[in-house]
This record gives sequence, C-alpha cells and structure tokens, in this order.
Amino acid sequence: MAYFMIDIIKIYSINLRPVLKIAHHSLYNHSLKENHRFPMIKYELIPEQLIIENTCNENNFFSPGDIEDNVILLTHESNYYNSLINQKLERKEIRAIGFPMSQKLIQREKKIVQGTVECALNSIRFGISMNIAGGTHHAFSNRAEAFCILNDQAIAANFLIKKGYSKRILILDLDVHQGNGTAEIFRENKNVFTTSFHGEKNYPFRKETSDFDYGFSDGTSDREYLKKIKYDIPRLIDNFEPDFIFYLSGVDIIENDKLGRLAVSIKGCKERDRFVLNYCKTNKIPVQVSMGGGYSPLLKDIIEAHSNTFRLAQEIYF
Repeated sequence: MAYFMIDIIKIYSINLRPVLKIAHHSLYNHSLKENHRFPMIKYELIPEQLIIENTCNENNFFSPGDIEDNVILLTHESNYYNSLINQKLERKEIRAIGFPMSQKLIQREKKIVQGTVECALNSIRFGISMNIAGGTHHAFSNRAEAFCILNDQAIAANFLIKKGYSKRILILDLDVHQGNGTAEIFRENKNVFTTSFHGEKNYPFRKETSDFDYGFSDGTSDREYLKKIKYDIPRLIDNFEPDFIFYLSGVDIIENDKLGRLAVSIKGCKERDRFVLNYCKTNKIPVQVSMGGGYSPLLKDIIEAHSNTFRLAQEIYF
C-alpha cells in the first residue's frame, strides 16, 4: 500500500533521535468531590507507573503549551466557546458535562487539547505520540456532554488539515462509548473518516452517524471483539488510505468496567492495542493516541490497561 506522506516528516526526522513523546500536565488531575465516578487520579498514577517500571523516563513527558482560541474555533462554534470560557453555560448544559464548572476546569480542557495538537506534530516526527488524557469524543461542535468539553482529537485533526500537514485523516475510536461528538463535527467533512466500535446498547443512547459504526452486544468477549476489529480496521484503512490516524484507546471495554458492559479481558485489550499500533507502524501512518475512558472499580486494572498501551508503543516503535 502507498500512502500520501507529507514532506514535514522528512524535515523533522533529520538529526532527531526517535523518542516516545507523552503529553502530561499537573492540571490533568483535576480535583473532584470524593467518590466521583470519574477516576481523575489515573492521570497522576499512569506516569508514575511508567517511570517506576522503567517503561518511560522524565524525558518522555512534555508539558503542553497554551492553545490559541483560533485553533479551537476551527472545530467549535464561537457562541458555545464564548459561553464556556466566560462560564455562562446554562445549568442543563453544565449538568450534561458531569463536572462542576470552574475556570481551572476550562484551563485543564484547553491544556489537554494543546497536548493532543502537539502530540500530532510529534507523531509526524516520530511515528507515534501519546496524550495521558484526551479522547473527549462526546464534545460536539456546539455543546459538551459526558465529561467532554472540547474535542481534542477533532481539534487536532482540523489543525493538521488547516496547516497543510495532512490531507486525509482517519479517527479510530475504540472507546466503549460511541464518539457521537466526533461524528457530528465531521459529518460533512470528506477529509476526515470517522469510525466508532462501541457497545450497541451503551451511552449515548441516541447515536450519531459516523462514517463507520459497529455496535457490540453486551457481554462481548475477547474472541468476538478481536475478530471484528482485526477484520474491519485493515479494510477501512486500506480503503480510505489516510496519511494520519487519531486513535482513541479507551480501556472501558474491559469486563469489570462500571460503564462498559462488554467482557474483554485486560489481555484482550492489550492485544487490540498491539494490533492497531503494529498496523500503523507497518504501513508508516503516523498515529496520535489519546487515552479515553476507563471506569473499573479496581483502580489497578485501569492503570494496568492504560499502561499497556504505552508499553506497546515503546516496544513496537522504539
């Protein structure tokens, strides 16, 4: 297969030592009330785990800069964005988000978005780059919902296209929940192909239409899950021939996830990531990875499943 590879890859690859670059910032671990169902602490524990086990070191991590408003406005409507940053969202809009609104929360979301934008550029340089957070695929062009306020991968995709770094982008969403916001944002955009493999009966209960959607039945386990993605993902990539892939590697597919409803093992989740990253590497398609969801009652399972994605990136690419 021959894919369009942008010249900037050649420019950035000269005299640069390949390294896995990971976006992380102290703002990611946002303070919430005790027993909130969103496990913010994972954004602190994942990098700690990766360093302790020597998968990564301090040089792998970078702190994102500040996102420019005009980059966000490539994706989100100005009325919504202005209401957000001025904290003038209506009560029902805030309730749909699931987080109490504050200026610090907005700063957090903007930092995550910039992390994914910078990751995308690092992926062009080194083949892959990862954001400890992100995967905010329930953020629509004009509204927020389900812990998602600004759609990091959608914003980064529009940034790459606007700047001429990419022409054909595939968004591969393997979070257990359909990427409804992403589907809405790119509904009329032929330069971005949206895919979502999710739980059919899971949230959102009113699905949007991606360019490709597949809904798994409740209780789907490793064999059926892996068979489906290993059949469809190569077919979708080969047909669309993207020059860049955004991968949303949610681990809420694992069997004990509180919000998942599937029954994929941690081993099966790791095999999923191995397949995706190997395919991108083999076909020389730059890939940016955002972590997405993970809501197991066992925090150690969330950390292990997410950490596997980083371990595989190091193993496969570096």
